[in-house]
Amino acid sequence: MCPLECDFLCHLSVFFKELVVSSRLERLAYFNAKRIESKGLNLDGAQAMLDTMTLTKILGGFCGSLLIFLLGSWAAEEIYHASGHGAHGEEHAPGYAIYIEEDIDEVEEEDEGDDFSALLASADMGKGAKVFGKCKACHKLEDGAKGTGPHLYQIVDRDVAAVDGYGYSGALIAVADVWTIDALNGFLENPKSYAPGTKMGFAGLKKPEDRANLIAYLQSVE
Repeated sequence: MCPLECDFLCHLSVFFKELVVSSRLERLAYFNAKRIESKGLNLDGAQAMLDTMTLTKILGGFCGSLLIFLLGSWAAEEIYHASGHGAHGEEHAPGYAIYIEEDIDEVEEEDEGDDFSALLASADMGKGAKVFGKCKACHKLEDGAKGTGPHLYQIVDRDVAAVDGYGYSGALIAVADVWTIDALNGFLENPKSYAPGTKMGFAGLKKPEDRANLIAYLQSVE
């Protein structure tokens, strides 16, 4: 039995003893008052007896309040231990895990990079040529060819603003210096999200397989 339970039982025993004594005193005072009143004795004495009864009731109320307080304390302690803080006598090592959002983001980015590298390694250039059909209205593959957008000849690992005579947007130049695999992957997924303010009106390629196939195809163009 834990110290708290022993203490509670001791208080409970004392309370019941006081309650029994108070009840007996109250009954004795009541009968004495009635006896005095029936015999026509001094009314002051009867009033004193009644005052004693009132005092006894107050004492009983106080003891009852004390019991309720002790019961509440005992119940709260039991609930606290039952809610996962361990049973009495058990030792638990304190501590809790702290997750840092930045670390999680870094791990997710690494996983995405590894996944895309695997897709690129197994990319289908024939499918990439079909995906390029969405780009050829604005971009040419021949070196120096002009179109609505800059040509894509040897675009992989080329400087972003490498084509002379084309007015690149400052938004694009601000986010990338070289068209690396990662930069192309991010830009092709969602141009406006990757480079807010870019002049590129293309909605993007949502499927990573399409982006991997297209980049592999652009790498193969000579």
